[in-house]
Amino acid sequence: MRTPLCTLLDIEHPIVGFTPSEHVAAAISRAGGLGVLGCVRFNDPAELDAVLHWMDANTGGRPYGVDVVMPAKVPTEGAPVDLSQLIPPGHKDFVERTLVKLGVPPLPDGSPAGDGVLGWLHSVARQHVEVALTHPARLIANALGPPPADIIERAHDRGMLVAALAGKAEHARSHVASGVDIVVAQGYEAGGHTGEIASMVLIPEIVDAVGSQVPVLAAGGIGCGRQIAAALALGAVGVWMGSAWLITEEYAMGSAMPALRAALLAATSSDTVRSRIYSGKPARLLKNRWTQAWTEPGAPEPLPMPLQNLLVSDAHQRLMRSGKPDVQPMPVGQIVGRMTEVRPVAELVKALVQETDEALNRLDTLR
Repeated sequence: MRTPLCTLLDIEHPIVGFTPSEHVAAAISRAGGLGVLGCVRFNDPAELDAVLHWMDANTGGRPYGVDVVMPAKVPTEGAPVDLSQLIPPGHKDFVERTLVKLGVPPLPDGSPAGDGVLGWLHSVARQHVEVALTHPARLIANALGPPPADIIERAHDRGMLVAALAGKAEHARSHVASGVDIVVAQGYEAGGHTGEIASMVLIPEIVDAVGSQVPVLAAGGIGCGRQIAAALALGAVGVWMGSAWLITEEYAMGSAMPALRAALLAATSSDTVRSRIYSGKPARLLKNRWTQAWTEPGAPEPLPMPLQNLLVSDAHQRLMRSGKPDVQPMPVGQIVGRMTEVRPVAELVKALVQETDEALNRLDTLR
């Protein structure tokens, strides 16, 4: 199963895997796909640099990519302490009351409170890019459309490709006009930040809009080989997958949280919700008692990015460490209902390729 994407990225299979885990990203690359490491969790650029050095040494010489969250226009922003002063006391009170109501204990004594995920800030994302440009990453992807023009230019000077996610055809056209090399058509079903148009409608719309100019990857609702085959039939030259890697064996290497795994394995495709409570922008999350609390009478409206994430940062740490599967604050797509088995990344990639091949062969018999 080779498409033009394989030649462009020097990979064996047209599968791009987004993940916050360097262990998963490296394993995807070693298995013949392109592992893309999400950088938003790294508040300290030095920590990202160390992880990318690890990636350089553990991908078996295979290409990999990085993903940042960076608006094309530089926003006005302050330091984390400055920003925290913009959070209304009522929002803070609501979060604390909700944690008590859900029976979520405080963090253990001595645990750092944390500064929130500062990767949502343009200044921090720019530092991520600066670090990435010193490593042999093949791809820089941006979840908020095209990065600033100077970043695109510098990436191209380094021989790196630039990808951007799009939830509308008009966004895709704008991305290409800005110099983006690859467009990721991400449908409504996807986990994390996502738009309002479903993949079955969105993918061919974006392919028709820009597919003759740049490769289009399909994202959202892709968790098995039949769905990869469907994406290819809709005109995509590959897929961008995120949720499926959350229950791989490698994911637990850096995030050993059995309650989260239990929640994911038990969820059905109906157990997600699109909400602004995670970051301030619409994102699909695991639906549970935490997300429900924000829909009840008296709950405040989520704050804009990055204030909302700063508001819930400590709460996310407490929820994740609570041991309670029914309060885990996790972005995940609707394919979570297919995520029923824990296995190594290499085994998952092999199954995806085999299932895709079987689906394409079956379709071939219909002619």
